[in-house]
Amino acid sequence: MYNMRQKKKRKWPIVLMVLTCVSAVVLGAGYYVLGTYTIQNVYVEGNIHYTREQIQDIVMDGPLGNNSLYLSLKYRNRGVEDIPFVDVMDVSILSPDTIKITVYEKALAGYVAYMDSYMYFDKDGYVVESSRVKTDGVPQITGLQFESCTLGQKLPVEREDIFASIMDLTKLLSKYELSPDRIYFRDYTEITLFFADVRVALGVGDNLEEKLTVLPTFLQGLAGQSGILRMEKYDRDTRTTVFETDAVETPG
Repeated sequence: MYNMRQKKKRKWPIVLMVLTCVSAVVLGAGYYVLGTYTIQNVYVEGNIHYTREQIQDIVMDGPLGNNSLYLSLKYRNRGVEDIPFVDVMDVSILSPDTIKITVYEKALAGYVAYMDSYMYFDKDGYVVESSRVKTDGVPQITGLQFESCTLGQKLPVEREDIFASIMDLTKLLSKYELSPDRIYFRDYTEITLFFADVRVALGVGDNLEEKLTVLPTFLQGLAGQSGILRMEKYDRDTRTTVFETDAVETPG
């Protein structure tokens, strides 16, 4: 019994020494991580609806928000639930004090005005965001007929294939740097683009990309005018079309 007690007494200093060494290593590692991985430089890419500063404030908020190692683990291909228009954000370490925040925004096809809000929908017609603020770069879609509009659900329109058409159209508009004020669909087929006082009738969407390729040139020549550009009558051989000027009433 006496020998066992002696052995236990001899073990305690060893255990304490081991615990002290482990604690020192942990504290040293923690001090190294906190000191070495403190963020000094931030790069942001992929953001459209939010500024660089806004994204930085969102990502670097809270405890250890200035630690690059912590943020790279926290935001590794992480889905984002509470930030409108953002699907995923990823933080990568370029150097211990420098990070890159990559923003993957939701693919928005357009928005419809409903009651007092703007309802943004994706390529499949699902309403993914509701906002009272218009977002640059996302066109307003008019002419769609529906009685209700609920966040997270599909817009209940008569023809669901319209959403694929809208997405294809908005991609082409972005490609040729065209930003109409709104897009109107008549009977879900005939397309009209609105640019200030100029309406562009595209017809039922045939040869759509060819028409949009030359549209910027036509619009430059119509600056300050009011009327309708008949792109459904576009002649691909002569590259000409018809512009019908709005009638101006003369004071009597």
